[in-house]
Amino acid sequence: MSLLIAKTFPRGGGDIPHRKSATDHKPIVVMPAPEIAVIPLQQHIGAPCEPVVAVGDKVKMGQVVGQSKAFISAPVHASVSGQVVAIEERPLANGQKALSVVIKNDGRDEPAGGTKRADLRKLAANAIRQAVKDAGIVGMGGAGFPTHVKLNPPKPVDTILINGAECEPYLTCDHRLMAERAAEMVQGLLAIMKATGAAQGVIGIEANKPDAIAKVQEAIAEYGELSVAILQVRYPQGAEKQLIKAILNREVPSGGLPHDVGCVVSNVHTAIAVYEALSLGKSSYERVVTVSGGAVVDPRNVLVRVGTPLEELFEFCGGFLGEPEVIVCGGPMTGWPVQDLGGPVVKNMSGVLALTKEEVGFDENLPCIRCERCVQVCPMGLTPNLLGEYSHMGMYKEAERIHLRDCIECSLCSYVCPAKRALVTWIKQGKAGLAAEKAKEKVS
Repeated sequence: MSLLIAKTFPRGGGDIPHRKSATDHKPIVVMPAPEIAVIPLQQHIGAPCEPVVAVGDKVKMGQVVGQSKAFISAPVHASVSGQVVAIEERPLANGQKALSVVIKNDGRDEPAGGTKRADLRKLAANAIRQAVKDAGIVGMGGAGFPTHVKLNPPKPVDTILINGAECEPYLTCDHRLMAERAAEMVQGLLAIMKATGAAQGVIGIEANKPDAIAKVQEAIAEYGELSVAILQVRYPQGAEKQLIKAILNREVPSGGLPHDVGCVVSNVHTAIAVYEALSLGKSSYERVVTVSGGAVVDPRNVLVRVGTPLEELFEFCGGFLGEPEVIVCGGPMTGWPVQDLGGPVVKNMSGVLALTKEEVGFDENLPCIRCERCVQVCPMGLTPNLLGEYSHMGMYKEAERIHLRDCIECSLCSYVCPAKRALVTWIKQGKAGLAAEKAKEKVS
């Protein structure tokens, strides 16, 4: 075993309150399956799935209920056994609607079977990728990019990075998974290395997780090709480009991807899902979610079935201490507000937070005072004040010229802004506006 002490990324970043103590020491708990599971047919970046079941069909736990022929897509599976009672548009947590397969749970948890367990040592690279695709695994840190695509990089890679930084406030699901299931994560990492041809694997963990570091070091002891990178506690240490720079001292070029510098980055939970697919024949129909925030009675990390309504997840954690000021899906820095508590848990939902008024800061959009704090903290070396202003005014081409698309939307600029300007919100709108303009240009 080798131990790598990595420096952090060289520019920008900052210290923000962690607020992890409510859940970082609590073991993962298992939530009972819902009586009604709502399975959205798109839980990933890429093409949506089409239903492959019909109303009235009996389904088993882990059975494919949605499939797509597109390369960039991922099948979806039943998280319970029971009967399909509807295939219809259902609300998601973000307030939008998606075609969903609605299953009434029969309480039996009868497994679908059919997916064979495999010996990782004997699997070829293409067999690993196919098994990952069949299992419907996507990036479980939040992005939701289909993992089988990531395991087929267009350029040679020499290193796989497992992102265990988990730098967002409140979130501790990856921390607990490393502390409790490090050996499974390591086996998943080895499978990812085999699928991509990478010769080494590195698990990056921030220094504020000593128990997780110890467990992972123990799990990699017999593998000379694996190492642990202990990272400085600094936000956004877990951002993909910052992680690569900190551990490998490689800079992903503007507009580039990790494979451009010879590496692939995977999430802790994703690596465990790869292990489960290959060694247990298990598809991706459940995940660990951090349920936290000052308005939650009993914050926990919960292993929950996909398709479980958020309101039931909160009830499992004791409900609310009064009315939350806001409910956020994901972390408070990069997440988004929940609009519908009837919306279901999906594969890439790492956390759901019920925050009090004292925990929330709201945009006021006072005039910019040109203090440059946003510029100083930007980990990408950008000028967020100008990016925000150009985007807000619809000057998308001007924003593009100062590298609008290089913004990683970490929200540090908005966090430090004394005028409380909605910089990241405007930048996101600017990216969408720029994309729309380019689409029109292609048509014309």
